[in-house]
Amino acid sequence: MINFLLKRLVGSSLTRSYPPDLSVSVSVMQLQLLRTNLKHLSFIGRGFSSGLNLALARKGILVKDKAFHNLNSSELQQLGAIIPESLSGLPLHIRGNVLEGASAISRTQFNKLLMQVTSHISSISNVFVHDGAIGSSPKCDAKVRVISDSPSAVLSLSNVLWKTPSRAVSHDSCPLTVYVATSIGPGITDIIGLGPQGTNGFIVGDVDHSSLVLCGKAFLDTDGTKEALASLSGPIISARGGLPLSARLLVIRDSVVLLFAPENTIKSCADKLVSADAGVILSSLGAVTLFQNGSSGGSNLVKAPAAVIVASSDSSGNIPSVSKLSPGQAAYHFLAGYQNGKFLPAYSKGPSSIDPLDLANAFLSKLKVNQIPSFLVNVRHGEKSLTGKGFIKLVESTLSKNIPPLQTKACDLQEKYESFLSGKFQKLPEELSF
Repeated sequence: MINFLLKRLVGSSLTRSYPPDLSVSVSVMQLQLLRTNLKHLSFIGRGFSSGLNLALARKGILVKDKAFHNLNSSELQQLGAIIPESLSGLPLHIRGNVLEGASAISRTQFNKLLMQVTSHISSISNVFVHDGAIGSSPKCDAKVRVISDSPSAVLSLSNVLWKTPSRAVSHDSCPLTVYVATSIGPGITDIIGLGPQGTNGFIVGDVDHSSLVLCGKAFLDTDGTKEALASLSGPIISARGGLPLSARLLVIRDSVVLLFAPENTIKSCADKLVSADAGVILSSLGAVTLFQNGSSGGSNLVKAPAAVIVASSDSSGNIPSVSKLSPGQAAYHFLAGYQNGKFLPAYSKGPSSIDPLDLANAFLSKLKVNQIPSFLVNVRHGEKSLTGKGFIKLVESTLSKNIPPLQTKACDLQEKYESFLSGKFQKLPEELSF
């Protein structure tokens, strides 16, 4: 029986857990520990969750003593979990980030990092595992398994990820894996060349590997972790018919509006948002946020948007206060993300694994298929910005009135749009226009 399990575990880990160039290293380094664990497991009977331990072994994690799976917050706290003060701005690198160009982290560096982290977690007596999802719609979400050396990290991440049914991760074809090594030695930063920058921790992901590594106190950088998870989950969500967007859901009476807007506008109407975090999945079922937060309470809001609001910021007077857009115009202004002289393609500030032009084309298709009305709102009037109650009032008025279509004469602003987009993207579809 032990030899059978050895063959199954090693074979699975070599073909699934690591790229080919790491296979031999993993087997040599962990085979003896694996054999020892299996001999021990053959005597402990019902205390051993064979399915979970086999799944962890395929990810390079060999449970030394116990693996705690999907504990609730009170159970985690009984095992010592706490949530210290949050951090921000820790180093974040994503291999496969199309906005960055060549990654600062090589594939070899990531492979070495992953091997060190899995070895570290395997050396810890207790392993903590939590299963969740990015997006609350089961048909187009991305399943996530967190494997951690600390109950505090699992408690923190369980407040970010949506709940998912039991065994959903183990039955999923392409789940993300998050490895959390809070107590790993400081020398780990040398592997990826961060040096003193990574003293408090760092976040490194690989899109092709569907893996995210959080070292040190990185799990306390919630914003950075969400940005990394959003980037890694993009291809999975897209393959399942969803469209991941850097947007918010604005609640206006009984309606939900898909909102793209500058940060100062977002902050001024935070009490009207389903979540302050950027991240929405648009699908044929409706729109949902990528992550849960305290106000959502774990509830699943799946509702078709009544409208799309693309908020631009232009003090030149070339963009009217509010205008109705065709689907092609909405996709064009979404792609540009114009904010008073600067462009933020697809309104995305974080790393992305999907090209903004591909997002714009998919966005165009969703608008046409779902027949969602779209509007362009200019939140800048001279030196003043339209925020808070003034912005909400304008949106309410937009939804209830017959808004004229966008009509502008040739101007410097249009030339600025065209110059930027033609320089950034090789060729725009004809349907995308100012």
